[in-house]
Amino acid sequence: MDDNVIRAMAKWPNVPAVYGWLNLDRRGNWLIKGDRIANRGVTDFIGRNYAADENGRWYFQNGPQRVFVTLEYTPFIVTTKDDPAALVTHTAQPVDRVSGAWVDESGSLILRWAGGIGVVNDRDLAAVSALFGDVHGKPLSDAALGKAFDPQTRRHATGVYFAYAGNRVPIGRIQAGEVAQKFGFDPAPRPAEGEPDC
Repeated sequence: MDDNVIRAMAKWPNVPAVYGWLNLDRRGNWLIKGDRIANRGVTDFIGRNYAADENGRWYFQNGPQRVFVTLEYTPFIVTTKDDPAALVTHTAQPVDRVSGAWVDESGSLILRWAGGIGVVNDRDLAAVSALFGDVHGKPLSDAALGKAFDPQTRRHATGVYFAYAGNRVPIGRIQAGEVAQKFGFDPAPRPAEGEPDC
């Protein structure tokens, strides 16, 4: 978090939180009341001051005020920045050793690493597919990938592995509606009963 934000929090500790104004879409865009924030300085500031509370509610600490974020899917959006060997989040944090990977019924790829959980930006899926392989690390044909990721398949395992940063993990299956509960985050924070909000 920025030093000036930390100082503001100490100076004004009881500022009511904001709910329902700030959203994160599936491509890593910040939106205020549905309008995309285009100013790079503002989006970088939000990214540097983005965190989660003890209840898995993600927020942007705007000076002394906590602005809770409504998530379209996951807390982080993962992108290649033109290099699938160096994945980063929408907040410009590097994705380190991936410890889990899942594909949902729509074909979205969800990754877990020490820093969090995120969905790969759909625009980067083709590039990231270069990191897929079989149990022996060999590349898969398009036909094999299509069969492995067929949403009608009932098996939990896809038979596909995700190799990144010297680690290989099997890609499992997950339903989009299960992601928030499985990974312990609240996609739509709301104030507790009696809690003031702006």
